[in-house]
Amino acid sequence: MAKLKVSANRMENLKLKRRRDLAVRGHKLLKDKQDELMRNFLELIGELKGLRDKTEDALIDALRRFTLANCELSPAEQNAVFAVPGVQFSLEVETKRLMNLRVPHFKAKLEGNPLAYSMRATDSDADFALVQIAEVLELLLRLAEAEKKMALLADELDRTRRRVNALEYTLIPDLKETIKYITQKLEELERGNLVRLMKVKEIIEADRE
Repeated sequence: MAKLKVSANRMENLKLKRRRDLAVRGHKLLKDKQDELMRNFLELIGELKGLRDKTEDALIDALRRFTLANCELSPAEQNAVFAVPGVQFSLEVETKRLMNLRVPHFKAKLEGNPLAYSMRATDSDADFALVQIAEVLELLLRLAEAEKKMALLADELDRTRRRVNALEYTLIPDLKETIKYITQKLEELERGNLVRLMKVKEIIEADRE
C-alpha cells in the first residue's frame, strides 16, 4: 500500500472517500462480470471439444469416401466429372452480443446441387462424400465461430481480471491508506487546536485574576 500524493484537508478527504466508494462499487461489478465471463468460458470449453471431435470425425470420413471413389477413376475421368462445380458457396457474417462483446455468427449459403454430374461415371462413395462435405462445411463454420468466441472471451476475461486486481490490490488499499492518513492528520490538528484554545482560555482567566 502507498499513500496518494494529495493535500491533507477535509475537502480532499471527502473526495477520496467518494472515490473509494466508487472504486468498491466498480470492483463488485467487475467481479460479477468476471464470474459471468468465466462461466461462459467454461461452458464453451465443453461445447468446443465435442464440436471439434464431431467435425474431425465427419471430415475424415468424408475425405476417406472421396479418396476411395477417386481411386476408381483415372485423372482424366476425375477432371471430366468434377471440372464444373455444381454448388456456388457464399458466406454471410453477422455479429451477436455476448455481454459487452460482439461475437461473429457465420452462415453459409450453398446454391446448386453438389451431385451435378453423371452418377453412372462415379462410385456411390463419391456421392456420399460430396453430401458429407457439404455437411462438414456447416460444422467447420460452427467450429470457427465457437473458437473465435472463445478467443474473445479469453481476452475480455484477462482484461477484466487485470482491472479487478488493480482495484482490489492497488487502488482501493491506496485510497484507504490515504484516507486513514488524512483522518489521523486532521484529528491531530483538531487536538492541537483544542490544546491551544485551552491555553488561551487559561491565560485569559489568569489575566482576569
